[in-house]
Amino acid sequence: MNAALTPSRRPGIRAAMFVDFDNVFTGLQALDPQAAKRFAEDPKHWADALSASGSGEGTRRFLIRNCYLNPMVYSKYRTYWTRAGFRVIDCPSLTQRGKSSTDINLVLDAMDALSGGGGIEEFFIASADADFTSLIQRFRAADRMTTVIAAGAVAFAYREMADHVVESHDFVAILNGTTAEPVHTAASVKQPQAPDAAKAKAKAHSPAIREVAEFVRTAPGPVVGAMVAHRALTADPSLKTDWGGFGKFGTWVSQIGKNVEYSAAQGGWVWDSKRFSSEDLPLPADVQPGIEERVTRVTDVPALSAAQFRQIFQAMAPRLREHPPLTRAELSRQVRDDCVSAGQPVSRSAVSFVLQGLAYANFQFSDQSTPEELAAAWTGNVEELCRVALLEFDAAEKLAVRRWASGGLLDK
Repeated sequence: MNAALTPSRRPGIRAAMFVDFDNVFTGLQALDPQAAKRFAEDPKHWADALSASGSGEGTRRFLIRNCYLNPMVYSKYRTYWTRAGFRVIDCPSLTQRGKSSTDINLVLDAMDALSGGGGIEEFFIASADADFTSLIQRFRAADRMTTVIAAGAVAFAYREMADHVVESHDFVAILNGTTAEPVHTAASVKQPQAPDAAKAKAKAHSPAIREVAEFVRTAPGPVVGAMVAHRALTADPSLKTDWGGFGKFGTWVSQIGKNVEYSAAQGGWVWDSKRFSSEDLPLPADVQPGIEERVTRVTDVPALSAAQFRQIFQAMAPRLREHPPLTRAELSRQVRDDCVSAGQPVSRSAVSFVLQGLAYANFQFSDQSTPEELAAAWTGNVEELCRVALLEFDAAEKLAVRRWASGGLLDK
């Protein structure tokens, strides 16, 4: 047979994408309307970003791209998805309450793909709907990689069953083109790629690297990650875009070397490995093992102290009065810096989680918002997360959760 006609196996992970359009679109609208518009009108952009998340064996080939939407509500977006190579499945409302057939159609198609001859290695479910937990369990039992794309609060069991979760803020960043952080693939998880020559060169001459290495070397103990990030950004403001191509602070600081160690535990800590270890990491002052620890472990609420939550709300209120209004990304960065300056350091990811929770609570941000109003909306979101996670509290424990999450701002 002619060599040119000999079939060969194309490189890349064979993947399948199943998109619950209604769920993702409505979730994004609550978080970032502009990102929701990009999701609906330019699916090729973010699908290609997920495909090209690595190199060589780390790339993905989406053999199946399915989108399930309610044509009675979202038919105007159909053309965008068909042009992007998606198969669009109409899922009209079947009941007077508006329940569509998305769930059953998606599950049937996904099970066909699992049992078919395509050899799908990784399944993507774009939905925060915990009804798909059993489907993820079937994928896992069949030894397939699973990734959930979330645009809303994700139930703990659903999150834990998946191999990887693209969090709401990360997906928004992909849609807005503000992150270089790759979504892990089956290959990239097992064989992480080293930084390229350009990154290595930048690393060697970065003033931020020198500042962080010296700061950590002389610190009396492990240092809160937010303080280290603040020092790095002060030394090299260019890192604000995408942390030198690494996407996130945690990824950037982890590759420094020079005896600098990092852990994402409790909001993020950095230390000198010659003098300290992970065993030296302290618990936040107000979060000793107890009711708060139960909440953070089960709901993913940041393990901050009441004082840190209070400082977030006190810093956020005046920042909302700035003109022109700050973007969500700018707001999280400014609040993080304000908290560090006030002596209550928090990570930017913690601030982003609070902002996301406020959006889920349908809080209407305005230049008149007060710290107390922000605290009340956030606390309501935490209580709802606890309810969804089936956490049961007595009256005293409920009061403790309320006092902790609100930073004491709701105490009379």
